[in-house]
Amino acid sequence: MLPFTEVLARLKDILSQELGERKVRDKDVAEALGITPAYFAVLKKRGSVPLEAVADFCARRKISINWLLYDQAPRSLEESTEKFATIRYFRQINASAGGGAFNWEERYERLAVDEETVRRLGGPRHLRFIDALEVRGDSMEPLIEDGDLVAVDRSRTEPKEGGVYVVRIGEALYIKRLERAAGGWRCVSLNPLYEPIETNDEELVILGEAVAVMRKEVAGGEV
Repeated sequence: MLPFTEVLARLKDILSQELGERKVRDKDVAEALGITPAYFAVLKKRGSVPLEAVADFCARRKISINWLLYDQAPRSLEESTEKFATIRYFRQINASAGGGAFNWEERYERLAVDEETVRRLGGPRHLRFIDALEVRGDSMEPLIEDGDLVAVDRSRTEPKEGGVYVVRIGEALYIKRLERAAGGWRCVSLNPLYEPIETNDEELVILGEAVAVMRKEVAGGEV
């Protein structure tokens, strides 16, 4: 960890952008950290960094605490994090590509994903919006096969023409390509053997957009 004097200098640099032209003093840092100037003076004499206060300071400003304390660049940390990335996998929730199925169960597992897939899904910070669901049925073949895992981005709930979404209609869960229709949406299968499902805006619930297809070995392909 960087010495107290270096951490203090970085804190003052950050605060200087907030306080304007005037000189940033120790009491300004103490106030920003939520501790008394007297206690801050004791910490400074000891060379002891108030870690919890600094963590809160960084969180409020969306600053990397690793940069502040260890001089580690955020991008280098992101690259390392990608090697250990996981997403939630709901084994008991099947998105039916055929006749519809809904068997929601809130238990989930953690599914490891490789670095290439992490980047395709938006990077480590975006993984909190990603869930993996298993597809049952052949109506979305050849793009999505029976048994494939689909990465679903829960932050994308506004339907767009031509997008592939996991949707709920009544008590059934589907994965379909959406096309605009009079008064609502047409849920289209890629397999021509299946007829489209017509629905209105009130009936259609968007759970998220399918953004990647992952085979069992978790080698993703874009939808």
